[in-house]
Amino acid sequence: MTIEEHGNFARVGPVRWVKGLTGEIASQLLTLATSALGLVAALAWNDAVQAIFKEYFPAAGGVVAKFVYAIIISILIVVVTINLTKLANLAKNGINKN
Repeated sequence: MTIEEHGNFARVGPVRWVKGLTGEIASQLLTLATSALGLVAALAWNDAVQAIFKEYFPAAGGVVAKFVYAIIISILIVVVTINLTKLANLAKNGINKN
């Protein structure tokens, strides 16, 4: 296949063709990088919260303690997610609209 037969790539040139893709690729890479960094932060916070939990409840190292920890963290995550969703909707729709 010659360069002339290569469709849009040949018409706009390689630089513009690549720039056309960069918006979508950049968006996907941003999502991927944000998710990866979120996972790293979550793991760091997990270790920190577990250390605090062990400090204040040293005798409770069994299954019950792990379930209590999981429930507390789950409730916290739900509250944070609800508030972030409200904030995102405010930013998207404007402060005066609901």
